[in-house]
Amino acid sequence: MNGNQLPLLPPDVDVETKAVLKQLARANRALAELKGYADTIPNKHILINAVMINEAKDSSAIENIITTHDDLYKAMSDANGASAAAKEVVSYRTALWFGYEQVKAREMLTTNMMIEIQGHIEKNRAGIRKLPGTVLRNERTGETVYTPPAGEDTIRTLLANLETYINDDIDDIDPLIKLAMIHYQFESIHPFYDGNGRTGRIINVLYLVLKGLLDSPILYLSRYIIRNKSAYYQLLQSVRTESNWEPWIIYILTGIEETAEETLQLVKRINAEVEAMSAEIKDKLPKIYSKELIELLFYEFYTKITYIEKGLSVSRKTAINYLNVLEKEGFLISEKIGKERIYQNKRLYDLVK
Repeated sequence: MNGNQLPLLPPDVDVETKAVLKQLARANRALAELKGYADTIPNKHILINAVMINEAKDSSAIENIITTHDDLYKAMSDANGASAAAKEVVSYRTALWFGYEQVKAREMLTTNMMIEIQGHIEKNRAGIRKLPGTVLRNERTGETVYTPPAGEDTIRTLLANLETYINDDIDDIDPLIKLAMIHYQFESIHPFYDGNGRTGRIINVLYLVLKGLLDSPILYLSRYIIRNKSAYYQLLQSVRTESNWEPWIIYILTGIEETAEETLQLVKRINAEVEAMSAEIKDKLPKIYSKELIELLFYEFYTKITYIEKGLSVSRKTAINYLNVLEKEGFLISEKIGKERIYQNKRLYDLVK
C-alpha cells in the first residue's frame, strides 16, 4: 500500500465485532482496576517516575536502542558519564513528561504537541517530513513493505484528521477501540524522519489520560510489543493491505489487558515498599522521619544532597547528616558519580529493575 492513499479516520468498516467487544470488556475491566488502585495512592509522582523509566527503556529497545538500568541510573544522575543509548532513553522520559503535562493542562492532544514530543525524543527541530524517499523495510530481508505518505501538505492533512478523531468524540466507539485505530493511523502516517514509533507509543498513554481512563501515565504497551513484535508488524501490515481491523484491534486490547494487570502488580509492590520503608524509618529514625522525606527518597532511584536540602528546607549540613544516617541504617547506598555523591534507593531500584 502507498501511504498517499491512506484513508482518513474513522474507517468505513464495522470495528465492533463480537470478538472485539469480548476482548474490550476484559481490557476495560483490567484498566479500571489499575486506575482505581492508583487513585488511592497519595503521591502519584512516585509511581509515574518508577513505571515511566521502564517504559522509556522498553520503548527505546523496540527501536534497537538498548541500555541497562545501571546505565540509566548514571544517565539520570550524571548525563556526562552515560552511554548514548541511556541518554536517548532519558530524552524519551523527558518527552513523556512534557506530553503528560501538556495534556493535563490543555485537555487536548494536538499535532503541534506531537511535533514537540518528537522534538524532545530526537533533540532536534526537524518537524514534519518534507523530503520524499521515506520507506519502511523488512529488517530481515530489506524488502520495502510500506511507503508512507509523502509531502508536508499531505501529511499535515492526515494529522489534522487524526487530531480531530483524537479530541472529538464524533462516534460512539469505545476509546480503547479508538486507541487501536489511532495508533495504527499515526504509525502509517509516519510523519517524522525519526522517532515515529516512540512518539506513537507516548500518544497511546496520553490518549488514555485525555479520555479519563487513567489519571497518571502509568500504562505502556512497549513491553507487550517487544514480546509480540512480529505479530505487531504483521497485523499493522494486514490493516494496510487488507483493511483487516479485527485482529489488530484485538491485539491492542489484549496488550492493554495484560499490561494493566502487570502494571497493577508493580504498582502494588512499589506502594508496599513505600509503606514498609516509611514504617521502618519512623521506628528507627524518628528524629529525621517525615512524609516529605519518604517522598523524596522514592521520587527517583536516587537522591542528592541538594534534593534533601531544598525539599525539606534544611541546611546542607543537615541534609548530609540525614543521608549519612539513612545509609548507615541500610536504607540507601551511595557512590560518587561525576563530581557529587549520589544516594540510591536500592529497594526501589531493585523493584523496578
